[in-house]
Amino acid sequence: MTALHARIRHLRVDGRDLVHDIDLRLPRGRWTAIVGPNGAGKSTLLRAMAGLQPFEGEVLLDGRPLAQWPSRERARHLAWMGQQETGADDLTALDVVLLGRLPHRPWLAPPTAADRAAAHAAMQATQSWEWRDRRLGSLSGGERQRVLLARTLAVDAPLTLMDEPLAHLDPPHQADWMAVVRQRVSAGHSVVSVLHELHLALQADHLVLMAHGTLAHTGAPADPDTHAALQLVFGPRLHIAQIDGRWVALPL
Repeated sequence: MTALHARIRHLRVDGRDLVHDIDLRLPRGRWTAIVGPNGAGKSTLLRAMAGLQPFEGEVLLDGRPLAQWPSRERARHLAWMGQQETGADDLTALDVVLLGRLPHRPWLAPPTAADRAAAHAAMQATQSWEWRDRRLGSLSGGERQRVLLARTLAVDAPLTLMDEPLAHLDPPHQADWMAVVRQRVSAGHSVVSVLHELHLALQADHLVLMAHGTLAHTGAPADPDTHAALQLVFGPRLHIAQIDGRWVALPL
């Protein structure tokens, strides 16, 4: 079962070919991690799959071209969390999270009891409820990131795309994020995340490795072929080992 199928021939920005020759199927009900060196095209690919970046090709969401989805229906089905999002600093954290519920209610309608319950549950899951009345602009980088994650969770979409969601989060909260992802997947949702943290990416269900704007490898994180591909792309200074039953990537 495929949650999303991306076929991208070329994606050019300012005359530069940033992503090309992509044919990628993302499995439904799984956590997919996208990794690769800086400049590999990871974030650009994710934006294209979210319908936020024009390209030559096609993205199929549940087998239906993304361009054919009405905007509100697509927003209920596909949730997006980008990098360093701005523009909401004057809103309270709770109001920011409630923005995630906009696709679920009529234009200009106030939040319903169900919307507020979803926002409360999302903020509890990200441990951000205690600063619900603070302005987003007054929060630290890590606090802000957890509020933005709560907003994404509040959408309650079957598919969630997240670009570097662990930015500004310390290791305990990175572990909390992974627990939230696991809860989403166990409930049948699909999660796709661009990560720099290889040790966490290796805990995903499915791994996508990019290099030079295209796919270098896709496979299970525990597969020896995946490990060989990671070492080929990142270089011989990357060592992959199993510690306490988990695969980790160690610099040499």
